[in-house]
Amino acid sequence: MKDILKNVMYAGIGAAFLTREKLEEVGRELADKGSLSVEEGKAFVDDLLKKSESAKANLEQWISRKVDERLKSCACAKGEEIAELRRKIEELEAALAKEKSCCADDKTV
Repeated sequence: MKDILKNVMYAGIGAAFLTREKLEEVGRELADKGSLSVEEGKAFVDDLLKKSESAKANLEQWISRKVDERLKSCACAKGEEIAELRRKIEELEAALAKEKSCCADDKTV
């Protein structure tokens, strides 16, 4: 019984990290030990899968927010900002190259 309770606790705490196979294994184990009927085991696994997906989504959102907060606090440039700077540098390089070629043409005259 202690192992069953431990497995249920782990399933509740670590639902975001459990795979479908692991959850089904826990459900079968509970059904095999007579703690749950087969139908209750399936319902248990389905419920844990839903909670697992929800926990994963919440965890991903939380991590994303924390990363954004950290990037803002250290004044790091985002990918789109870097891409914009690269585009501007390319435009400036093209303008300089054009200016150099015009100046070189003027000197030959």
